[in-house]
Amino acid sequence: MIKSILLVVSGLVLTSAAWAAGFRYEDIAKRHQDSALGSDKVANAEMQGECLVGLKELNFRKKQDYDAIAEWSNFRTASLLEYYSPCEVLIIMEVAQQKLRESQ
Repeated sequence: MIKSILLVVSGLVLTSAAWAAGFRYEDIAKRHQDSALGSDKVANAEMQGECLVGLKELNFRKKQDYDAIAEWSNFRTASLLEYYSPCEVLIIMEVAQQKLRESQ
């Protein structure tokens, strides 16, 4: 019984890992080369992804302590992302946090 459960679980893990690898952008672009993004758009998308990480780091720097400015910034980040690119929002929030910290 335990061997069967372990076999099923290991099979699911291997299957999900293989499935996830097939749905990375690079894999999808290879399957749909005529519709794939050009290198300039891919580079821009990579930059936007890094800016999203920058926003996370900006808003969650102090993980153990409550930070009212970061809390304020995090709340506004989500709404700004509806109108601006992640990199634009990162710049906006970096400036906003800096100015708010200077005024404290």
